[in-house]
Amino acid sequence: MPLNELKVKNAKPRDKDYKLTDERGMYLLVTKGGGKLWRFNYRFENKRKTLALGAYPDVSLSEARIKREDGRKLLANTVDPGAHKKAVKSSRSDALNNSFEVVAREWVDYHFKKFKLTDGHKDKTLRRLEIHVFPFMGSDLISEINPPQVFAVLNRIEKLNVLETAHRVKFCCGQVFRYAVLKGYAERDVTADLRGALPPTNVKHMAAVIDPTSVAALLRAIDGFKGGFTVQCALKLAPLFFARPGELRRAKWKEIDFEKKEWRYIASKSKSKELHIVPLSMQAIEVLKELQQFSGHGEWLFMGGRDPKKAMSEAAINAALQRMGYDTKTDITGHGFRAMARTMIEERLKFNKDWIELQLSHSVPDPLGGAYGRAQFLDDRRIMMQSWADYLDELKAGAQVIQLKAG
Repeated sequence: MPLNELKVKNAKPRDKDYKLTDERGMYLLVTKGGGKLWRFNYRFENKRKTLALGAYPDVSLSEARIKREDGRKLLANTVDPGAHKKAVKSSRSDALNNSFEVVAREWVDYHFKKFKLTDGHKDKTLRRLEIHVFPFMGSDLISEINPPQVFAVLNRIEKLNVLETAHRVKFCCGQVFRYAVLKGYAERDVTADLRGALPPTNVKHMAAVIDPTSVAALLRAIDGFKGGFTVQCALKLAPLFFARPGELRRAKWKEIDFEKKEWRYIASKSKSKELHIVPLSMQAIEVLKELQQFSGHGEWLFMGGRDPKKAMSEAAINAALQRMGYDTKTDITGHGFRAMARTMIEERLKFNKDWIELQLSHSVPDPLGGAYGRAQFLDDRRIMMQSWADYLDELKAGAQVIQLKAG
């Protein structure tokens, strides 16, 4: 006689496990521990087998019967219900292991370990994925994700008015998909279909002086600066170093090597921990020697006031430029010295563009797709930096400047 819900509900445990038979091979196994387990007995290839259908009350009597009938349909098509259940379970496991989030985290570990990138950059990349990507397609099988799904993620970020972040996420997702292709998790990088899907970012260039006459006037204004000695030295060194403003103001005496004529430090935008090298021109060494007498007893080249434990204020350079009569929105900023050097060394002195980019602490790809090391072309860059310093002196003096040819 078939079971009913009341009989299943009132079934009590006994000293031994026992069965309550339903029909068509299904029964309820009541264990001595109080469990109530649905089972389905069947024969496949002349072998008696049992399929677990779940536990009561999570699986009701009617739900257990539906599972039993599903099993009987498989048998009618010469499919073993037990083997089918294992295959489905295995497929779900593979899908979970090859979800976008799992593959992305695997890529992050692989990528940052291989290229020896900083923990800070790794955390920032992972956090970007955790906020903008994983909640929306992290659980999806990476091989089944299509371009519209990725675009929906990017479009959501764009609507937050953080277009640059959307571009960064798109690039990062592309790296994950390409890694998945290499590992056999996916067949292609679907972000390739999204070229032009996002509007370009509006890059705001820092104000800079790049005309020789204007540069000469700026250099003379720096020499005549009536503010603090420390800030004046920073202003003199800014065009000679063309480092990032934050790197310049946090320069330390232990990083200066007068014997080798170098300033070595970890670039703030560097994704790895390689040293960036600034060859010191004779003009730079002269300024540094004067500054050493003032702040050489402390840690920082440019002290904040009289406290040797503090570096110069972040706003000091721009404030000094404003004091000299320059508009930091339209004329020149502390960051503008980099644009000045980048443009004029290439256009006026005709030095190799890659040498300039390396000196700016920018990554320069080689023909094989790698990146030049920070120390490469150092001898060439020494010549370039001295030529640049001499050129600036000639501009300041008002001499007729002859364009040099890089050797």
